Parts: sequence; structure tokens; C-alpha cells
Amino acid sequence: MTAANEGPIGQPVNRVDGRLKVTGRATYAYEHCDVERMVYGYILGAAIARGRIVEIDTREAERAPGVLHVMTHRNAPNQPSFGPPVTPTPAETFTRARPMLATADVHYYDEPVALVVAQTFEAARAGAGLIRVRYATEQGEFDLRSRLEQAYTPVRTNAGFETDSAMGDVETVFPQSAFTVDVRYSTPYQSHNPMEPHAALAVWSSDGLTLYTSTQTLANTQGGVAATLGIAPERVRVVSPYVGGGFGAKLIPHADCILAALAARELERPVKVALTRQQMFANAGHRAAMVHQVRLGADRDGRLEAMGFDVWSATSRVEEFCEQTAIFARSLYAAPNRLTRHRLVRTDLNRGEWMRSPGEAPGMLAFECAMDELAVRLAVDPIELRVRNEPEVDPERGVPFSSRSLIECMRTGAERFGWERRNPTPAKIREGRTLIGMGMAAAIRPNYLGRFSAHVAISATGRVSVRLDMTDIGTGTYTILTQVAAERLGVPMSAVEVRLGDTRFPRTSGSGGSWGASSAASAVDAACLQLRSLIVEAANARPDSPYENANPDDLRFVNGTVAIGEHRERLTDLLGRIAPAGLRAEASVGPMGDAYKDFSQHSFGAHFAEVSVNIDTGEIRMRRMLSVIDAGRILNAKTARSQILGGMAWGIGAALLEQTVLDGRYGHFVNHDLAEYLLPTNADIADMDVVFIGEPDLNANPLGSKGLGELGVCGAGAAVANAVYNATGIRVRDFPLTLDKLLPSLESIELTAR
Repeated sequence: MTAANEGPIGQPVNRVDGRLKVTGRATYAYEHCDVERMVYGYILGAAIARGRIVEIDTREAERAPGVLHVMTHRNAPNQPSFGPPVTPTPAETFTRARPMLATADVHYYDEPVALVVAQTFEAARAGAGLIRVRYATEQGEFDLRSRLEQAYTPVRTNAGFETDSAMGDVETVFPQSAFTVDVRYSTPYQSHNPMEPHAALAVWSSDGLTLYTSTQTLANTQGGVAATLGIAPERVRVVSPYVGGGFGAKLIPHADCILAALAARELERPVKVALTRQQMFANAGHRAAMVHQVRLGADRDGRLEAMGFDVWSATSRVEEFCEQTAIFARSLYAAPNRLTRHRLVRTDLNRGEWMRSPGEAPGMLAFECAMDELAVRLAVDPIELRVRNEPEVDPERGVPFSSRSLIECMRTGAERFGWERRNPTPAKIREGRTLIGMGMAAAIRPNYLGRFSAHVAISATGRVSVRLDMTDIGTGTYTILTQVAAERLGVPMSAVEVRLGDTRFPRTSGSGGSWGASSAASAVDAACLQLRSLIVEAANARPDSPYENANPDDLRFVNGTVAIGEHRERLTDLLGRIAPAGLRAEASVGPMGDAYKDFSQHSFGAHFAEVSVNIDTGEIRMRRMLSVIDAGRILNAKTARSQILGGMAWGIGAALLEQTVLDGRYGHFVNHDLAEYLLPTNADIADMDVVFIGEPDLNANPLGSKGLGELGVCGAGAAVANAVYNATGIRVRDFPLTLDKLLPSLESIELTAR
């Protein structure tokens, strides 16, 4: 079955779960309440960043109205130790025990030091306010930039990538190049802030624990909770049918899950715990602050001779996390001499975590701005510079790309965006008191096919049910899986019911790494094709079958009928005759044989941005933005467009607004709410458009689709920053580009103009 069949796949179908969501009937984690004797937990966080609890007085809290239990390190159940801080293998990362309230030690600000459980949320919160804690405080270390000399080399980066890579001799060739750029960029701490906060409802029974929570990957939560509780994973059922965003913050269990489970087991009644928005900043991970050193050396024709990319990241002293920030540079541009390195600096903060497009988002922000700087030095158009450095094969692996349309993305975008109108000389285009500029950047994101299983059944009446523990984090998973099943079985979408988010369903790798849509759809596709084979097999078991010796691929399942040659009949008639009890199939997919060994698998794109900068105030305004995307076959044109638009908005935020401000004295994130943590709003993002190349990549998976969700982030911020430079001639290398960083130099532009 090829990817070229006509049908629902690829169409801009509305979300099948849309009505449930807009009418409030889609149940999110904190909304599960159909259990008896449910009570509420509230977490009290530490008021210091490093030290030890000397005394904790819970007597007044225990006597407060409605309070049922106060859990601290003094009475918390025994749990396994967390283990060494070094980065484990990916499988160990997701399933390691995550003990809570296990010791008197405090490792980061707002780390849980107590859980109060009460009849109501308000009573639990009030009780937490009555706890008195005395600490022995130790001096913490929080700053990254002033401590780069204390950096160390981790064993591996996130996802198991090699920490360093080297080809040729960058140190010798770079200084000898005709044109060089040697620049240092910095990116700040950032926080995920999905719309739905972290929450969990824990319910124990004779069968074990049922955990209703908001998670991107049920298997990770099941494994992590089971390891912490010291029980078999199969005794933990995780239910997460709807997830209000994740961005990587919900790939592992956090304090809400562990504490709810511990308290529910102690009290022998259901316990619900949620992190407040403020608590999420310290307890639900963040993107680490980073320093990026980019060295680019080119000959007089603009061809890279040497490329070096060094990244220093902050990491927790307790649990190491090394974001794979420089990995993308190993596959993006050709250069015979290459070097990428990752280093970490220990801090007394909570661990960094996966945040949408880990690695590429901050790395491309720096690297693609450095490429723009090289284009300026060479007096070459930024697109032309990238075209001249287009590799024939993966520069470091030496294998061909499964598909690569980066040049087409850039040229298509240039034509549609009106790139020819861009003045390459900065600060030359004005409209009154504003300067106008354009910028662009490339995008790249690895493509993965995760290990996914799916169950598909069809009844004699033609109703199709699809089951897998995959999650829908707002990306449209319910819809695209409905489209795949409907097309492959030739039934209307209204005949398909997709159920997700329950560990009782076949196991998947969940939503993350931009593999969710392609992997889940491939598993459903495989199960549907297996079901078609079962239909043919059952039909052939009957005498005088018109399908005798037929290959399942020869049958056409279209519009509720089954046809081969001139023979056609209604699917329900056939099923009623051969399988009155219905048929079911289960199938699994994973990395396709040698395809991931023999090919370099990536999605690509190009971003274009136009901005205005007010000369008097330094305010930056987006005027318009375009992204051209090469992500293989598009499974749903509408939800895919929404994904890229969201990524573009994220990139705008990273370039202009987003930063979690750390108080370097106390290790406290100052702007830990949505009043002061600035995100792009509709008024900030202006006119945005998306174009898909849409060519299937059958080396990626049978459907020809590739990872999409995070690609919209990759390089988007760099396009905005490069536009700001083109508008003003001011190169700010410390993100975000807030107006205070532009104002001192804008005055000189105005004086020159006079």
C-alpha cells in the first residue's frame, strides 16, 4: 500500500474531538472526580535553594479544620534512592525512581517539603500555610556564565547522542580561512507553561494503583511511578485521555503523581494533587540557560572550511540533563573540518528537561544567527550562502539523506515572501519612526519512528474501533488516526472511534520528539492492513469466494465497499457473511530495518520574518512571517498548519520575550507566573503563513510522513533576530532581544541619519 491513495489522509479535516473540548466534555486530569471519598493534597515548597531541614513543626496544620494527613520526610513511606546524578540511558531516564519527601535535604528552591491532605483543596492549602520550617542554609551556586571554567564533560547527551564529534582539524583550519565568524550567544532559562497544569488523581484498589494524570507518555509515567512505589509496572494503570499541552514538561512523573500515589496508599482513599502555576516553574522542569560559541570559517566563495559549535549548559547538581544542543549542526551544512562539543556547569536548581524541540530550538537560535553574520561578512545573500554549503550526503555520517528539500524550502519561501525586496544593507528601510527589516533561517529536526502498537477492530456493522495508549496533547492525534483508519478500511470517518490514553491499550512511545503522529499513524495503518488480510482470509475460507487467491493489496476498500476487478459489494454485507462477530488485529511498528542506518532522516524548513523597530523606544513588532516546511506527507493539512503556527509563535517568543529570570542570590525564579513570564499573544505574532512541500518520504515509514510538531520552532527565532539586525544593524547576541538591549545603539543610528 503506497502513500498515494486518495482518501481522508492529508485532508484539512476538523478535529473529531473539537466539540467535546469546546463544550467542556473532554475530561482533563484534575477534572476526574467520579470516585468516592476523594480528598485533596497541597504541596508546601522549600523556602531555600540548598541546605537541610533542621525542624519542621506540623502540629498546628494537623489540628486545622478538614486536614486529614500531613506528610513530611519524617513520616513519608520508604522509597528507593534516586541514584547517581549522571545522565542515564534514555530507557533508564524515563523509568528511574523519583522519591519525594525522602530526606531532610533541600536541593532546589520550592522543592516539596510537605504534603497536606484535607477534605477540600482550600483546607489543604490553608493547612500548608500553618507548617513552620527551620532550615540550615548552605550557599548555593546558580550562575552559568561566570563559572564556565568549572564545566565538565558529560558521558552522553539527551537521547544518547555522543557528547562530542570531530572531523578534520578545526583548530588549524579555522584561523586560516579567508572569512571567519567567532561569536558567543547566550540563551536564558525558559519554562514550559502548557495550558493545563500538572495534576494527578491516585486511586488504589486490590488490583493496584490507577493514576489519572496529564502525561505525554503513559509508559514513562507507569514505569517511573512503579519504580518509586516499589511495585510491578503492571500494577500501575495510567489514564490520560486528554492533555492540555505538554511541550516536554509531561514526559516523566513529577511531584503531583508521586505524592498523590503515596498519600492515597497511606490514607486508603483517593487523593488528588495539582501543581499551581507558580509551583510548575521549579517543579516541572525548564530549559537550561546556555552559552553558545559558534566558529565558522569560509573561503572566498563562501564555502565553509571549518565549523565549530561549543555549548555550555547549566545542569542540576542532583540530576544531570544535557540537552543535545549542537547535534543538528552535524547534519545541516557541509564543511570538511567540524567540531561539536557539549559541556555542563552544576547549579543548585531542579533538573532541566525536554522543552519543545530540545537542542534545535536554542542551538539554531545561535547557529543560524551566526550564519547570518557570516553572510554579512561575505556580502552574500543568506540564502545563497546556505545553498553553497548544501551537503550531498550527511556530512558526518556519510550516508544519503532519506529526503532533503531544504533548498526548495528556501527558494519557495523567498519567492512567496518577496525576499528580493529586502535591502541587504541594514537600517535603510524606514516608515516614519520605524526601521523595517527582513531575516531568514533554515530549519532541521531529526525524524524518528518510535516503537508503537495499535489495536483495530471492525464489527459486522462496519463500526471501527482503534485503541492505543498514545496521547493527544492538543496536536490532533484523535483526528489523524481516525483519518488513517477510515481510509485504509474504506469507511466514513463517522464510523471510526479512536480511544487513547490508557495503559490497558497497546503500548506506544507517546507524544514527544515529533515522532507521535507518524509513529502512531504507522501503527494504526499496519493494524488496518492486517485487518484487511484477515478479511480476505475469512472470505476465502468460504466456498465460491470471489476473493480466492487475491492479494489483500489488490482489494479496494472505498466508500463502504470492497471491490476486486469487476466484483464489488458492501463491506457490511461481506462482514455479516464471513465474520458476524467482527474481526480484530494488532500490529506494531518501530525503526524500519536498515532505513535509519542507511539514511540520514530529518525534516527541513525555512523561516522568513519581517519586523519593524521603533527608533525612539526600541520596541520590536512582527509584521509578517512565513515558514516553508518539508516534513514528508502531511497527514492533516489543518492540524499540521496549526502545529507549525504554534512553533513559529514559540520561536517569536524565544527571540523577543521568553526568559525565566533567576535571582542569583537565592536560586529563585522571580517571574514564576503568567503575569510576568511573557509569551506571544495574538497581538504579537501578526500575519503568519505556512507552506508545505508535501513530498512523501517512504524511507521514513510506510505512510511517507515525517516529524512535524517541533520543526516550526527550529530556526524560527533566528529568522526574527536576523530581521532585527537587517532593520537596525544591531546584532544582539543575548536572548531575548528586549528593547533595553537595542536602545543604546539606536541613538547612534538616529544621529547618523541626521
